[in-house]
Amino acid sequence: MISLLAAGCQGFLESQIFFPQREMEATPASQGLGYENLRIKTADGLALHGWLVPRVGARHLVLLCHGNAGNISHRVDILRRLHDLGPSLLIFDYRGYGQSQGRPSEKGFYLDAEAALALAQELAGRQGLRLVIHGHSLGGIAAVHMAAQGQPAGLVLESTFPHLGAIGGAHLPLPLLRAALKSHFNALGEIGLVRCPILSLHGDRDDIVPLALGRELFAAAPEPKRFVTLRGAGHNDTHLAAQEAYFQAWREFLRQIP
Repeated sequence: MISLLAAGCQGFLESQIFFPQREMEATPASQGLGYENLRIKTADGLALHGWLVPRVGARHLVLLCHGNAGNISHRVDILRRLHDLGPSLLIFDYRGYGQSQGRPSEKGFYLDAEAALALAQELAGRQGLRLVIHGHSLGGIAAVHMAAQGQPAGLVLESTFPHLGAIGGAHLPLPLLRAALKSHFNALGEIGLVRCPILSLHGDRDDIVPLALGRELFAAAPEPKRFVTLRGAGHNDTHLAAQEAYFQAWREFLRQIP
């Protein structure tokens, strides 16, 4: 019964999870940042679009996995603010988002994550940088998948949930929903494989991914790890609402990764 329910919901789920936007609204240059356009090849032959934002004297390369809406052009503000902390940055769009080819799907989402990870590892290795993976919301699912496979120097999860069933159950508490959807976008099933320091950031006013879900995923993560509750922050305004608390957590985390 549960498996039939999940299978029947697959197409509907993907239409409700992914909210891509094709139109690009800004570039890092609009924030005064130099950048390079990247084309990232996936295992099934698609070309994803991304940006490399280098930083002279950087010790880290931060690979950013954004959430389920918009595209990378909507993340230029956080790119600038993280760039000010000292790392080089790599951000990419999933298939169907921005200038990336294809259409979004759960299977493709993981293929996109693996392709971006491979490029990030290559760039970090070539430049002698420590790779840190960051994921916001749905992007945190990609980040956990990457970290479980690639064993980076650090993992930052922001407003991330354990699996799709947990989100479904939080907003629509039907008896079978959590069980039916728990195998979809399942970070809980992979986080135990991560072997690097983990920083988890979550707003206490998040009404999309409730704080309790962030704590549930964090509880399953291996040490070393740190959970930071961002007071007054919701789901999409974490760095704007929490301000210094958000960036101080980032500074301390990067300092612990030599």
